[in-house]
Amino acid sequence: MPAPLPHLSRRDVLRLVGGAGALLATDAFLDGCVVPSTPPPDATTTTTSATTTTTAPPPPFTGYGTLVGPDANGLLLPDGFTSRVVATSGQAVAGTTHTWHANPDGGACFPTPGGGWIYVSNSETGSNLGGVGAVEFSADGTIVGARSILSGTNGNCAGGATPWGTWLSCEEISRGRVWECDPTGGQAAVARPALGQFAHEAVASDPTGSVLFLTEDKTDGAFYRFTPTAPGDLSSGVLEVLTESAGVLGWAPVPDPSGATTSTRYQVAATKPFGGGEGITYHDGAVYFTTKYDNRVWRYDIGAVTLTVVYDAATSPTPVLTGVDNVTATAAGDLYVAEDGGNMQIVLLTGSTVAPVVEASSIAGSEITGPAFSPDGSRLYFSSQRNPGRTFEVTGPWRV
Repeated sequence: MPAPLPHLSRRDVLRLVGGAGALLATDAFLDGCVVPSTPPPDATTTTTSATTTTTAPPPPFTGYGTLVGPDANGLLLPDGFTSRVVATSGQAVAGTTHTWHANPDGGACFPTPGGGWIYVSNSETGSNLGGVGAVEFSADGTIVGARSILSGTNGNCAGGATPWGTWLSCEEISRGRVWECDPTGGQAAVARPALGQFAHEAVASDPTGSVLFLTEDKTDGAFYRFTPTAPGDLSSGVLEVLTESAGVLGWAPVPDPSGATTSTRYQVAATKPFGGGEGITYHDGAVYFTTKYDNRVWRYDIGAVTLTVVYDAATSPTPVLTGVDNVTATAAGDLYVAEDGGNMQIVLLTGSTVAPVVEASSIAGSEITGPAFSPDGSRLYFSSQRNPGRTFEVTGPWRV
């Protein structure tokens, strides 16, 4: 088996935001008409010999306000946010000779020495024309390089960042593979067949690299767990599917991860099906993933082995999010979900809030892909996949 790729430092990688997960929590609301006799939870009380002052906790976060625009790049954004085009399919990335790939899809950001970062982006193109491109930025956001870090693959849809600083690019084709890529381009990409061969969509790892979770984009796709033989080394390990029997969830090994004769989702009788698994991200002991055919966002609690729906367009009082697809989050615990179609929005989920933060509705026949934050959380990257393929950066007072 091939050895694991050389990795970025763990300290740098833990600053990674693009592949982080999200914790959905409801903030406490204060009654503005009644002065409490005791300080509310989380309030700060300062006492001196003469006075006692109570400072209430901040109000719950409910988003960034109404979208305005469109701006010069055709985007609707909240007041105080600005955009720029980073790259356009078929054209050289500004300041470089690298031609940006067609059909940009899943992406993530990786910190670099000196305070810069790299944004990687899949190319969801078939006929052995897929792969991964990367744009490198200096600490002030200037583009300082661009390159291909994987080529000759097929239908590279989403993927996920690893805690050791590599990008896992997933082929969304029958018996598709996962490729481990070096964002710097210093090492050649390596196929990781131990993670199974199926219509991969996305992958998320826990912070230690001890366990990874994968989605499958099929109408009856499975939800997978991969446990490496050694944390951080994806050359070998055990691939399992989530099962359900009499309402009880469990995990069962996939007998043949290659799917050579039987698709991996059909090898275990009790496999729990999901309607079109899409993006996935990890946060605080849980993974959050989306399913497009029922417009849901799910939370799987790793320790408790429980599964809950945190958003359902069919039952939500604010069903503005449809066509759920790629997902990312900030360390503040906010999920950002990209729409495949819908209103061409990125939608914020936090507590009970469901609110769009970016809209590219002027672009017809496309989808929003690859949302990921820069390491400091001040810049959001994403792409419109088609007509033309274009990768954007939005800068503003993001809550991080």
